[in-house]
Amino acid sequence: MVQKPGDPAAPAAPAAPAAPANAAAPATPAAPADPAAPPVEAEKPEEPTQTDAELAFYAPNYKCLTVLAIILFLPLGLLALYFSHKTLKANKNSDWEEAYINSGRTGWLAVFAILIGLGIIYYFSLFA
Repeated sequence: MVQKPGDPAAPAAPAAPAAPANAAAPATPAAPADPAAPPVEAEKPEEPTQTDAELAFYAPNYKCLTVLAIILFLPLGLLALYFSHKTLKANKNSDWEEAYINSGRTGWLAVFAILIGLGIIYYFSLFA
């Protein structure tokens, strides 16, 4: 048995989805702000600001000592550079314990690299 569209016993056909209200209207830019107001710059994500008291806790990262260590004995110098970078990152994140641990490692590695490098230079200058 076939039902006709106007038959009251026939189920209602699903309605067509409603069109968005402003589908035909083009997007208009927002109204301009007060012309006398200064232009607004895009907001940048703020870096965590540190107080003067926090800056006083900065662990030394021994940059100059690390560069000298790289020049004199590359393997330990590069390792000292790695820990120097970790110290810098920990200082920025206010992770003082990690910063001081890495700072100590940087200092010791840089000193050992310099001593080994000077020992090699001394050896070759005397016996070569």
